[in-house]
Amino acid sequence: MTSAATAAAPDPAERMLRFHQPEKVLRHLGPAPDEAALGALFGLDPAGYRTRLDRFEARNRAAAAALAAGPGAAARLAGLPFRPGEHVVAVGESTTADRLSWFEILRHLLPEGVRCTNLAVTGSTTTQALANLPALTFQRPDWVLCMLGANDVQRLDGVPLISAAETRRTLRALRDLTVRRTGARWVWLTPAGVDPGRVARYVHFRRAGLGWAGADLDAVAELLLAEPEVTVDTRAAAHGHWEEDGVHLTPAGQRGVAAAVLDALTTEPGPP
Repeated sequence: MTSAATAAAPDPAERMLRFHQPEKVLRHLGPAPDEAALGALFGLDPAGYRTRLDRFEARNRAAAAALAAGPGAAARLAGLPFRPGEHVVAVGESTTADRLSWFEILRHLLPEGVRCTNLAVTGSTTTQALANLPALTFQRPDWVLCMLGANDVQRLDGVPLISAAETRRTLRALRDLTVRRTGARWVWLTPAGVDPGRVARYVHFRRAGLGWAGADLDAVAELLLAEPEVTVDTRAAAHGHWEEDGVHLTPAGQRGVAAAVLDALTTEPGPP
């Protein structure tokens, strides 16, 4: 095997680390675990754990820089509604929890002094997100960017995990209770969609009897697009940019979603 092929070989620990943040769960059980303990969960020593985190961060900064250098980007960034001193919180599942996610890119494009917190948890359903409402409101967000619903419509042997009516009720309850408690401004993001062919071929989904139907995800998107708040339709931006499993987005797909967020949230800049 050539050195180039070796360098391109997948890093299983990095893949797991990209989508899983056990510290988000462990912090509720006691003192925050240190990097040695967290790295050990992935079979990594502290140096290996930190190296991979730094690598993710470098990629997010590079993706943000590329977006900031694009045509018309300066005007779009100037038109974003976030202001220094405000706190922007993301709620979602693996598309947002991804350490290379649209939100991790976005944080590098916001004005200095805007604080960002990513509360997304891989695998989360709307019901689980609603159960975590106290953790969300404890953050006292000024803005909440919410991307949920994709896991509600996953099918187990063809049966949807959560009904469409329950997804609608839970999403609205999550928004209404959060806004009532904190006064936060709310932004929805639609599920990004899936590649049904890749999902069907992915061995781990097949063994577990898991699947997703594009029509189910589109139904969640249409629900959100009918809500009164701004909704970022991420489907076109993400289309064609799926990892091997057909569900998770590639870094290119995440950059596309970040760009869609910028487009949707840009307002006309005010006077200097």
